[in-house]
Amino acid sequence: MSQPKSLTRTPPSSVTATTIVSSLLTVQTAGAGFTDLTAEVAKFVREAGAREGAVTLFIRHTSASLTIQENADPTVLGDLMTALSRAAPENAGWRHDTEGPDDMPAHIKTMLTATSLQVPVLRSALALGTWQGIYLIEHRARPHRREIVLQFIGATA
Repeated sequence: MSQPKSLTRTPPSSVTATTIVSSLLTVQTAGAGFTDLTAEVAKFVREAGAREGAVTLFIRHTSASLTIQENADPTVLGDLMTALSRAAPENAGWRHDTEGPDDMPAHIKTMLTATSLQVPVLRSALALGTWQGIYLIEHRARPHRREIVLQFIGATA
């Protein structure tokens, strides 16, 4: 078993989580693809007066999802859409097609990704990595109105 060359860790911090702040974010999608929510979630964290804790995002749908993904090179998002389409193609003989040929593939793509995310908040900011962004993934071909519950739990300023 190999050992890492270097390990560092900041001292643990402790806060009493006395605050819960919630908001409902409504997003009108343009159809299948990624919508960057990072700035809106950061704005929610600022408005909540968040100092340290966690923000949870929960999408209230079964044919759209959430992810944390690369935000520097847009070709990554295109390749991810291609991969999801390959994993759950339309017209593959799905029995559930009530709302069209993209209906069942959308449900499968949601199952393969996530309906909720949790992001730490440290020093009043989202603790995302340098190249990370928070995205809604619309799995349906046509535009939809999507609702995402935002909830901060932790200490405020």
